[in-house]
Amino acid sequence: MQEEIALSSILGASVYDSSGAFAGQVREVAISPQHDPNRVSDFVVKTREGDRLLPARQVKTLIGSSIQVTGNPHDWPPLASSEGMLLLERDLLDQQIIDVSGRKVVRVNDVDFWREQVNGAVKLKVGRVDIGLRGAIRRLLKGLAPSRAIEVLATRMPEKSIPWEAVDLIETDPARRVHLKLEYERLSKLHPADIADILEELAPAEREAVFGSLDEEVAAEALEEIDPKMQIELMRSIESDRAADIVEEMDPDAAADLLGDLPEETSEEILEEMEPEERQEVSELLAFHENTAAGRMTTEFISLSPEHTVGDAIDRLRSFEGAVETISTIYLVDSQEKLVGSVPLVSLVLASGGTRLGTLSPEHVIYAEANASDREVAEMFDKYNLATLPVVDEEQRLAGIITADDIISLLRDRI
Repeated sequence: MQEEIALSSILGASVYDSSGAFAGQVREVAISPQHDPNRVSDFVVKTREGDRLLPARQVKTLIGSSIQVTGNPHDWPPLASSEGMLLLERDLLDQQIIDVSGRKVVRVNDVDFWREQVNGAVKLKVGRVDIGLRGAIRRLLKGLAPSRAIEVLATRMPEKSIPWEAVDLIETDPARRVHLKLEYERLSKLHPADIADILEELAPAEREAVFGSLDEEVAAEALEEIDPKMQIELMRSIESDRAADIVEEMDPDAAADLLGDLPEETSEEILEEMEPEERQEVSELLAFHENTAAGRMTTEFISLSPEHTVGDAIDRLRSFEGAVETISTIYLVDSQEKLVGSVPLVSLVLASGGTRLGTLSPEHVIYAEANASDREVAEMFDKYNLATLPVVDEEQRLAGIITADDIISLLRDRI
């Protein structure tokens, strides 16, 4: 049968050996994440000889604030180092953590364990972290009132906690993060906009630590959602080769905007580390003025000739690696790369595989000149209810497209 017990009630608990003699008091409760990220592995016990490490498997009973153990306390090893251990009072209480289920940053007030008696020993498994008044009251009143009275008062408070499996811990030391095997797998599964919100809630050191541990693709997607000033801070906090890997994963227009905002020297260092193809693509976009159609466009799109068929277009869609929002329309170009038509994705679904794309295009194609202003572009999206807008150069060649989310971001920045 499982029972619940709080970390705050274990800290300071008296420890008695098998003969009933007092051995010391619990100073810390430890988890070894590399072995088991959920179960208590050891207790740090303050004894007359100094801090010693009590293996959790030797705990026979844990009742109230009293712990009875098997074995001889003199056999417990001295605590020479806490490397590889997560000490719950030091590393969790009053610390910020990421609540993946609530998609926010919160502060820990207490930790609740599930206590189970198995084969004559007590096993403790982390159940949840307390972020509400219950944990705060337990800790504030500890030692000032009887424990039973404190618990009665605490249980009257509304429960506010997070399941342990929905928690991502924050560790600013990269070496320690590796030793503890702390990864942000749960965070990485959130929507990029939620990751961006979480990063913006963190203090600078924690923000940089979390951002630096994300893989390049996740970091790139989140970075596109972050405030431009914070983008610059994050990119300047990492090495240029790592920054280049992230920029390569970004949409070309977002990458160009970011590099354009960075100091020229930093931007050049990142460009030098990028692969030639991605570097050329972003460099071309950097040449355009930011507040124009060309400055807003991305070069990720699908273009085919009017002679290609629906089957050809579907094949191209299958191999396309760009952002999903850029493929709502297939653009048609002639042999000179001049824009001559467009085919909405829905038209491909309704037509047979052998249908020529040119027969599915409307007579008039809506497009923007490269130097069109932000205002003109926004008005076109509104007037024609567009999902994407092609951008042409002076010779009517298709240069790129603007997506609706770019316009939403533009308008949001001006509200």
